[in-house]
This record gives sequence, C-alpha cells and structure tokens, in this order.
Amino acid sequence: MSSPKTIEIPETPFVNEMRLDAGHWIVVFGILAIILVLTPRLWSRLERFQTGPDYRIPYALSKDYWLYQRRLEQIAPTNVVVLGDSVVWGEYVLPEGTLSHFLQSGQPAMFVNGGVNGLFPLALEGLVRYYGGPLRGRKVIVHCNALWMSSPKADLRTEKEERFNHAELVPQFFPRIPCYKADLNHRLSAVVERNFPFSQWVTHLQVTCFGQKSILNWTLEEDGSDPPHYPNAYKNPFAQIRFAIPPEPADDPERGPRSPRHKPWSTTGTSGSPGEGTTRFEWVDLDESLQWAAFQRLVKLLESRDNDVFVLIGPFNEHIMAEENRPAFRRLRDGIVGWLAKNHVPYIVPATLPSALYADASHPLTEGYQRLAGELWSAAQFRDWLKRTRTAR
Repeated sequence: MSSPKTIEIPETPFVNEMRLDAGHWIVVFGILAIILVLTPRLWSRLERFQTGPDYRIPYALSKDYWLYQRRLEQIAPTNVVVLGDSVVWGEYVLPEGTLSHFLQSGQPAMFVNGGVNGLFPLALEGLVRYYGGPLRGRKVIVHCNALWMSSPKADLRTEKEERFNHAELVPQFFPRIPCYKADLNHRLSAVVERNFPFSQWVTHLQVTCFGQKSILNWTLEEDGSDPPHYPNAYKNPFAQIRFAIPPEPADDPERGPRSPRHKPWSTTGTSGSPGEGTTRFEWVDLDESLQWAAFQRLVKLLESRDNDVFVLIGPFNEHIMAEENRPAFRRLRDGIVGWLAKNHVPYIVPATLPSALYADASHPLTEGYQRLAGELWSAAQFRDWLKRTRTAR
C-alpha cells in the first residue's frame, strides 16, 4: 500500500495587500492636502458666529486665535479696531461698559473691541503678526499699558521659570524670553499652529467644544471626587460639537456694576487709607525692557501693513503708588512719549482718572471708561487722526 503524498506549504504566505506606487501616493497626498485646506474654510461657513456692536471675544475663548481672526474678517473697512490687553477688553465691566462702547459717541459700530483678556505686548505682537492679517489698511488704536514694565517679572525678564497667558503667541526662539522654559516640542508646536490653519482649527474645536482639552484628555477628565470618576468616559465626543460659538454670559457674575469685583481699588485693602497708595513698583529701564521692545515692533509691523496707528498711553492708576514711586513711573512714561513723537506716531496721554474709578493698578471701572472716552473725543489730536485720510497720511 502506497503512502499518501506530502503537500508542501509555500514559504511565503498569501497576503491580501495593495502596494501603492508613486502615482497612488500622489493621489493620497492630494486628497489629504484638500482636506487640510478646505476643512477650516468649510467649517467657518457652517458654524454660526453671531456678533453685535459691543462684541468681544468671550473670556473662555481667549486662546481661540482662529476665532479672533474670523472676528476681524467680519468687520467693515471703516471700522476702527481698538487693540490691547484686558484694559481694552474690559476685565471688570460688561461689553456695554468698555472703552470701545463709549467711543461710539453717536456713531454705532464704528469702534470694535479688539482686546483679548490676558494679553501683553509680547503676545499682542504675535497675535497681530500671525492672526491680524484682516487688519491691513485700517485705522487702529493701540493701548500701551505701563503695567507690563512695572517689574522684571511682568517684563518676563527673570531667569526663574514663570507660567503666563498666551505663551503660544510669544517669540519661541528669538528674542529669548528668560522665564519661558518650554521644551522644544512645545515651541515647535506653537510655530506649526501659527502657520497652518488646520492646526488652528483643531485648537478652535478644543477651546469651544472640549474645555480647551484634546478629545482624549476630555474623555479622561476627572470630576474631582474620591475615588475619581470620569463623567465623559462614555459620552459621545461628537455630541459636544454644536456648530455655534458659545456667547458671553448675558449676566456675568464676575463683571459689571452688580458684580462684587466692580468696586474701587481702595476698598480692597491695597492702600494705607482710602485713596492713598503704598505700592512700590520696580519699573524697568525701557532700553532693557522686552515688553517695550515688543510694543515698538508691533507699531512698526502695523505701519508696514499700511495701518494708521494711534496710541493710547494708560491711564495708569497713579493713586495706587507710593508717592516716592511716581517719579520713576513718569520718567518711563516720558520715554514712551519721546519714542512715539520721534517716530511721528500720534498718541494721547490722558489724565489720571479719579481714584474711585479704578478697580486696580490699570483697569478702570465703567464710569472710568466713559470718562476716558470723553477725554479722547475732546482731544484735537484724536479727532484729527480720525479725519485723516490715507492720502494725507
């Protein structure tokens, strides 16, 4: 009886695969490129973004720079944009209590609140450079806040690591910021995001829909209990996407005349007696200040983009300072004025507001903004600047 034949199994197993040649890869990369380019544009058309005459970027969306750029794209060519930090944005007041609101003066929607909470000159420079393209050719008012030169720490010059807002906007490599110790990966990520709208759109989704977290971190977020619970673990992340920009709270408990924060600085225990300041600031030298250098670059950048720039200096709360600290502040302010005059940049140094109209060292209360707007309108240099045409410039 013959033995059964042995069946030899081939050494190379059968694999159901498809190998892409050069032409296929070109098609794949083409499809990816189309998705990366078109997704942010299509999203901006689908997502509802409703604004009004006193609109400002909501506090919770302060780091959504893609949304900030969309806001600038909405405004008319005749609008005047007011750029600056939380003083322009209005830290203690409602949208109808800000400087841009009181500047309207019978001309609705002429002035636009372009402030962002938590900004400072080094970050404002980055915001305008990378997201301020729609500002080209416009009249802009830029607020210069001496608070950012009130100490080496505020100027970001200290060698000790400090965490600060809007780190993604500051120069990542040059000029060097001593207290900024981010690793290379974080710095490169910031550079990539500035230059790629798709990356900006991803951040926009995280800020508006997932509490400024990635989808993974949002899913693993704890509720603070012990033992910890993960309320988002079984939620559908796509259900978080509403295709509408979250508005600012209609009745913000943190801001406005009804807020417990909306009160004069002298009632918060920061003074020796009502209206008498004891604070001593460590004013930095303008020639060594990183923030002042950034402000100078910002003005030059705007002028290079055919912007007609007007600078508002202060008004800083001199009441909060100890008497012997004020001469140093005034020398710094005079240095700012001297540079603006030398470079033919129109400006105004408004009078210090009454003590009771400040909430802290630099933020006015609602009536303070109203009075500041009135002083601007009463200044001939401001009215002449508004009337000045591009040809005259």
